[in-house]
Amino acid sequence: MNKLAEETPATDGSGRIGPGRLVLVVGPSGAGKDTLMEGVRKALGGDPACHFVRRLVTRDADPGSEDHGTISRRDYEALASNGGAALHWEAHGHGYVLPVALDADIRAGKTVFANGSRKMIGKAREKYETVVTLLITAPREVLAERLLARGRETREEIARRLDRADLDYSAGDGVIAIENTGSISDGVRLILKRLGY
Repeated sequence: MNKLAEETPATDGSGRIGPGRLVLVVGPSGAGKDTLMEGVRKALGGDPACHFVRRLVTRDADPGSEDHGTISRRDYEALASNGGAALHWEAHGHGYVLPVALDADIRAGKTVFANGSRKMIGKAREKYETVVTLLITAPREVLAERLLARGRETREEIARRLDRADLDYSAGDGVIAIENTGSISDGVRLILKRLGY
Protein backbone atom coordinates (compact mmCIF):
# COMPACT_ATOMS: atom_id res chain seq x y z
CA MET A 1 0.00 0.00 0.00
CA ASN A 2 1.35 3.44 -0.86
CA LYS A 3 1.98 6.21 1.69
CA LEU A 4 -1.13 8.20 0.76
CA ALA A 5 -3.37 5.16 1.26
CA GLU A 6 -1.84 4.59 4.69
CA GLU A 7 -2.44 8.20 5.72
CA THR A 8 -6.00 8.43 4.37
CA PRO A 9 -8.31 5.83 5.90
CA ALA A 10 -11.30 4.56 3.99
CA THR A 11 -14.68 5.68 5.29
CA ASP A 12 -16.16 2.24 5.92
CA GLY A 13 -13.46 1.06 8.34
CA SER A 14 -12.50 -1.88 6.12
CA GLY A 15 -9.35 -0.34 4.73
CA ARG A 16 -11.02 -0.01 1.33
CA ILE A 17 -10.89 3.30 -0.52
CA GLY A 18 -14.02 5.47 -0.73
CA PRO A 19 -16.43 7.21 -0.68
CA GLY A 20 -16.46 7.53 -4.48
CA ARG A 21 -17.17 4.65 -6.82
CA LEU A 22 -15.22 2.86 -9.51
CA VAL A 23 -17.15 1.93 -12.66
CA LEU A 24 -15.23 -0.86 -14.39
CA VAL A 25 -16.19 -1.24 -18.04
CA VAL A 26 -15.72 -4.83 -19.24
CA GLY A 27 -16.86 -7.09 -22.05
CA PRO A 28 -15.61 -8.94 -25.13
CA SER A 29 -13.76 -7.33 -28.03
CA GLY A 30 -16.25 -5.90 -30.50
CA ALA A 31 -18.95 -5.20 -27.92
CA GLY A 32 -18.52 -1.43 -28.35
CA LYS A 33 -17.15 -0.50 -24.93
CA ASP A 34 -15.04 2.44 -26.10
CA THR A 35 -17.76 3.87 -28.33
CA LEU A 36 -20.32 3.81 -25.54
CA MET A 37 -17.90 5.24 -22.97
CA GLU A 38 -17.09 8.13 -25.29
CA GLY A 39 -20.83 8.75 -25.59
CA VAL A 40 -21.24 8.66 -21.82
CA ARG A 41 -18.31 11.05 -21.37
CA LYS A 42 -19.86 13.54 -23.80
CA ALA A 43 -23.31 13.19 -22.25
CA LEU A 44 -21.93 13.99 -18.79
CA GLY A 45 -20.52 17.19 -20.27
CA GLY A 46 -17.41 17.55 -18.17
CA ASP A 47 -19.19 16.90 -14.85
CA PRO A 48 -16.41 17.51 -12.27
CA ALA A 49 -17.78 14.67 -10.13
CA CYS A 50 -16.86 12.17 -12.89
CA HIS A 51 -13.45 11.18 -14.19
CA PHE A 52 -12.54 8.94 -17.13
CA VAL A 53 -9.24 7.10 -16.72
CA ARG A 54 -6.86 6.54 -19.63
CA ARG A 55 -5.20 3.21 -18.98
CA LEU A 56 -1.65 2.25 -19.91
CA VAL A 57 -0.92 -0.84 -22.02
CA THR A 58 2.28 -2.53 -23.15
CA ARG A 59 1.33 -2.26 -26.83
CA ASP A 60 1.29 0.53 -29.38
CA ALA A 61 -1.85 2.62 -29.66
CA ASP A 62 -4.21 1.73 -32.51
CA PRO A 63 -6.16 4.68 -34.00
CA GLY A 64 -9.08 2.35 -34.69
CA SER A 65 -9.53 1.23 -31.09
CA GLU A 66 -9.12 2.34 -27.48
CA ASP A 67 -7.24 5.57 -26.74
CA HIS A 68 -4.67 4.22 -24.30
CA GLY A 69 -1.20 5.24 -23.19
CA THR A 70 1.70 3.04 -24.24
CA ILE A 71 4.33 1.86 -21.77
CA SER A 72 7.23 -0.53 -22.02
CA ARG A 73 7.23 -3.93 -20.35
CA ARG A 74 9.93 -2.64 -18.00
CA ASP A 75 7.78 0.35 -16.98
CA TYR A 76 4.80 -1.94 -16.49
CA GLU A 77 6.78 -4.20 -14.17
CA ALA A 78 8.02 -1.16 -12.21
CA LEU A 79 4.52 0.31 -11.76
CA ALA A 80 3.09 -3.06 -10.81
CA SER A 81 5.75 -3.66 -8.15
CA ASN A 82 6.25 -0.23 -6.59
CA GLY A 83 2.69 0.95 -5.94
CA GLY A 84 2.50 3.14 -9.04
CA ALA A 85 -0.60 1.34 -10.30
CA ALA A 86 -4.06 1.55 -8.79
CA LEU A 87 -4.79 -1.79 -10.49
CA HIS A 88 -2.78 -3.88 -12.94
CA TRP A 89 -3.29 -7.14 -14.79
CA GLU A 90 -2.06 -9.27 -17.70
CA ALA A 91 -4.19 -10.31 -20.67
CA HIS A 92 -3.55 -11.39 -24.27
CA GLY A 93 0.20 -11.15 -23.74
CA HIS A 94 0.12 -7.51 -22.60
CA GLY A 95 0.28 -5.69 -19.27
CA TYR A 96 -2.44 -3.21 -18.32
CA VAL A 97 -2.28 -0.42 -15.72
CA LEU A 98 -4.86 1.91 -14.21
CA PRO A 99 -2.85 4.87 -12.87
CA VAL A 100 -2.67 5.30 -9.09
CA ALA A 101 -4.05 8.85 -9.41
CA LEU A 102 -7.56 7.39 -9.64
CA ASP A 103 -7.37 6.55 -5.92
CA ALA A 104 -7.36 10.27 -5.06
CA ASP A 105 -10.46 10.83 -7.22
CA ILE A 106 -12.31 8.06 -5.39
CA ARG A 107 -11.22 9.46 -2.03
CA ALA A 108 -12.64 12.80 -3.21
CA GLY A 109 -16.02 11.15 -3.79
CA LYS A 110 -15.91 11.08 -7.59
CA THR A 111 -17.23 8.44 -9.93
CA VAL A 112 -14.28 7.06 -11.88
CA PHE A 113 -14.85 5.23 -15.18
CA ALA A 114 -12.13 2.82 -16.29
CA ASN A 115 -11.77 0.25 -19.05
CA GLY A 116 -11.00 -2.89 -17.08
CA SER A 117 -10.99 -6.64 -17.25
CA ARG A 118 -13.17 -9.30 -15.66
CA LYS A 119 -10.06 -10.92 -14.21
CA MET A 120 -9.40 -7.97 -11.88
CA ILE A 121 -12.93 -7.29 -10.61
CA GLY A 122 -12.14 -9.22 -7.42
CA LYS A 123 -9.03 -7.14 -6.78
CA ALA A 124 -11.00 -3.96 -7.37
CA ARG A 125 -13.69 -5.00 -4.89
CA GLU A 126 -11.03 -5.72 -2.30
CA LYS A 127 -9.50 -2.26 -2.75
CA TYR A 128 -12.52 0.05 -3.18
CA GLU A 129 -15.70 0.48 -1.16
CA THR A 130 -17.96 0.74 -4.22
CA VAL A 131 -17.27 -1.02 -7.50
CA VAL A 132 -19.84 -1.18 -10.27
CA THR A 133 -19.09 -3.56 -13.13
CA LEU A 134 -20.53 -2.20 -16.38
CA LEU A 135 -20.71 -5.23 -18.65
CA ILE A 136 -21.10 -4.38 -22.34
CA THR A 137 -22.16 -7.38 -24.43
CA ALA A 138 -23.45 -8.32 -27.87
CA PRO A 139 -24.42 -11.59 -29.56
CA ARG A 140 -21.55 -13.62 -31.00
CA GLU A 141 -22.53 -12.92 -34.62
CA VAL A 142 -22.55 -9.17 -33.94
CA LEU A 143 -19.13 -9.37 -32.29
CA ALA A 144 -17.77 -11.30 -35.27
CA GLU A 145 -18.98 -8.73 -37.81
CA ARG A 146 -17.62 -5.81 -35.78
CA LEU A 147 -14.23 -7.47 -35.39
CA LEU A 148 -14.13 -8.27 -39.11
CA ALA A 149 -14.87 -4.61 -39.91
CA ARG A 150 -11.75 -3.58 -37.97
CA GLY A 151 -9.69 -5.42 -40.56
CA ARG A 152 -7.06 -6.69 -38.13
CA GLU A 153 -7.95 -10.39 -38.16
CA THR A 154 -9.25 -12.97 -40.61
CA ARG A 155 -12.60 -14.68 -40.12
CA GLU A 156 -10.75 -17.76 -38.87
CA GLU A 157 -8.74 -15.74 -36.33
CA ILE A 158 -11.91 -14.01 -35.14
CA ALA A 159 -13.69 -17.34 -34.75
CA ARG A 160 -10.79 -18.65 -32.66
CA ARG A 161 -10.82 -15.45 -30.56
CA LEU A 162 -14.53 -15.80 -29.87
CA ASP A 163 -14.15 -19.51 -29.12
CA ARG A 164 -11.58 -18.61 -26.44
CA ALA A 165 -13.64 -15.73 -25.03
CA ASP A 166 -16.01 -16.23 -22.13
CA LEU A 167 -19.26 -15.02 -23.70
CA ASP A 168 -21.46 -16.56 -21.01
CA TYR A 169 -21.93 -13.45 -18.88
CA SER A 170 -24.41 -13.06 -16.08
CA ALA A 171 -25.55 -9.97 -14.24
CA GLY A 172 -25.37 -10.10 -10.49
CA ASP A 173 -24.35 -8.15 -7.44
CA GLY A 174 -22.74 -4.91 -8.56
CA VAL A 175 -23.02 -5.83 -12.25
CA ILE A 176 -24.94 -3.78 -14.81
CA ALA A 177 -25.30 -5.67 -18.10
CA ILE A 178 -25.94 -3.71 -21.31
CA GLU A 179 -26.52 -5.54 -24.61
CA ASN A 180 -25.15 -3.14 -27.20
CA THR A 181 -27.20 -3.96 -30.28
CA GLY A 182 -29.18 -0.73 -30.73
CA SER A 183 -28.07 2.82 -31.50
CA ILE A 184 -25.19 4.45 -29.65
CA SER A 185 -27.54 7.06 -28.19
CA ASP A 186 -29.88 4.35 -26.88
CA GLY A 187 -26.95 2.53 -25.26
CA VAL A 188 -25.65 5.72 -23.66
CA ARG A 189 -29.08 6.65 -22.30
CA LEU A 190 -29.49 3.19 -20.79
CA ILE A 191 -26.05 3.27 -19.16
CA LEU A 192 -26.70 6.71 -17.64
CA LYS A 193 -30.10 5.58 -16.35
CA ARG A 194 -28.70 2.40 -14.80
CA LEU A 195 -25.90 4.39 -13.13
CA GLY A 196 -28.38 6.91 -11.71
CA TYR A 197 -27.70 9.94 -13.92
